[in-house]
Formats: sequence, C-alpha cells, structure tokens
Amino acid sequence: MHMLYNSDSFIVVQFDVPPAEEQPGPQLNRGGFEIVDKFARKEIFIEGALAESFQQGVQALIDEGEPSEDDLDAFIERYAVMGQQPVVMH
Repeated sequence: MHMLYNSDSFIVVQFDVPPAEEQPGPQLNRGGFEIVDKFARKEIFIEGALAESFQQGVQALIDEGEPSEDDLDAFIERYAVMGQQPVVMH
C-alpha cells in the first residue's frame, strides 16, 4: 500500500498484490487504486483496465509538465464520482 496523493479533496492509495508464485502459467499482477473523496465521504477501488486508464491519465498529466493540485483534483474527480461506498471511521 502506497499513498500517492493527498489533497484537501482526495486521497489516492495504490495497492500492489504480487502474484502467487506457485500458480502455473502467466503471472498477473493484481492490485489497483483506492480513491477517497473527502467531501462526499465516499470511496471507490478501481482495478484492471480502469486502473490502467487512471494510471495512464495521471502519467499524461505529469508528462505535460508539473500539474497543479487543481489539475490533479479535476482528473481524479472523474473517477471519484463513481464511488458508492461510504467512508466509515472505526
């Protein structure tokens, strides 16, 4: 688990799950990103193709130059609106 981003609006955490070593055949990495919308108090976990799309979009923002917090928040918000799971503190 790696916290990648933390702003006033969002938190993005990356989860890497290494493949099981004893499985025959191609080894697939599992994992994804958890996005927490602090204001809506909802979260979403994305994986697979959606996680790849998210990662490529963030990389494109970085490749264009140093993105501002507003730029990153606007991009993250496109994924965060899909969040339906309420954030619950224990």
